[in-house]
Amino acid sequence: MILQPIDIRALAAPTPQMPQSICFFFNAQIHHLLHAMPLALELSHDPRFRVDIVATGTDHIAFARELAARHGGGRLNFVQIHAPWLQLATRLSGGNTPPKLPALLAARRRLARYDAIVIPERTSLLLRRLGLADTCFIHTCHGAGDRAVGYDPRIALFDFVLLAGEKQRRRMLAQGLIREGHYAIAGYGKFDLTRDRHATSPFTDNRPIILYNPHFSSRLSSWQAMGMDVLRQFAADDRFNLIVAPHVRLFDNRRKRATAERMLAEFASLPHIHIDLGSRASVDMSYVHLAAAYLGDVSSQIYEFLATPRPCLFLNGQGVQWRHDPNYAHWHYGPVHESTDRLPDKVAAAMAAHGMYKPAQQKGLADTFAFDGQRAATRAARAVADYLTRQQPQAAPAYERYTLRKALHHG
Repeated sequence: MILQPIDIRALAAPTPQMPQSICFFFNAQIHHLLHAMPLALELSHDPRFRVDIVATGTDHIAFARELAARHGGGRLNFVQIHAPWLQLATRLSGGNTPPKLPALLAARRRLARYDAIVIPERTSLLLRRLGLADTCFIHTCHGAGDRAVGYDPRIALFDFVLLAGEKQRRRMLAQGLIREGHYAIAGYGKFDLTRDRHATSPFTDNRPIILYNPHFSSRLSSWQAMGMDVLRQFAADDRFNLIVAPHVRLFDNRRKRATAERMLAEFASLPHIHIDLGSRASVDMSYVHLAAAYLGDVSSQIYEFLATPRPCLFLNGQGVQWRHDPNYAHWHYGPVHESTDRLPDKVAAAMAAHGMYKPAQQKGLADTFAFDGQRAATRAARAVADYLTRQQPQAAPAYERYTLRKALHHG
């Protein structure tokens, strides 16, 4: 396929009477919607902008519509990208969402219409190489954890970046990923959509609920080495209810999920174990709100859990030397174990000893999220609107450093 360049100058530029067009493009799993939709909903009430929600997945569009209806969206247009060969690529990949690079090829002409594109991931920056060199790209991030991937070098290529708090600002400035005038600390927009959510327990009793939330990366996750033993130990213990809700990407592949469902069936049938391999409840903080304690490894979801400080503990399934590593800063918020021996007893001990860790949790929470009584989406919308309405915004760094090989490497 030969890609012809798209002449952005041939597209109509906004005038004082014509609102700027902004696209919120979702080119990853469904959990990304909760990180960018708060901004979309807020900007949809600003007459200076025309806001479109664009995705390649039917579930993404349905979820976006549901969020807009529930949280008072204004003028929004919902666009699903269709292409027969994209559907084929999705079937061949086995994923629940279309592969990112084919999705970009399918969407590029539609996306060339917009003055600005908001994305929670980084791979879609390849659109600059697909003819959208003059489009403004805005990054919302998707999570506010400690891992190095959250400080991806590609962030430096965005025109504007929204940050959750001081921790991200400090680390990104130190690494040269953001520059003055091209970022804002807005807070964590996902909280705006989930703060008042009343989750229904999947259990019929009131035993304390433990949330096990392993990460998807085989290099970092506790699942491969410890996951089944976690299930076996809680299956044999009657003190707790257990929710197993891995990162949505762990079983995003349909074949992997089918295999896992067969493997986990004996545990899923138990009344005190609930297994969720990727439903909306696994990403919308339903389980976070229900849990009395958190068991995990490196997922940024720990910070969502600690929005209300509670007991947590971590499984070091990789034998990591973590104590002085900033990528594991959250492991200072609870006990870290390298073995699952007598795990329910360890959970009970962590719950009893929570007072030892609560000050560190509160300090980490204040560093991670900006809380000032104002909705994060309101702050974000004001910052983005101010940036987009400037007369002569400074261009982003040269894009030549970003290659297809790097995109495939980072994912």
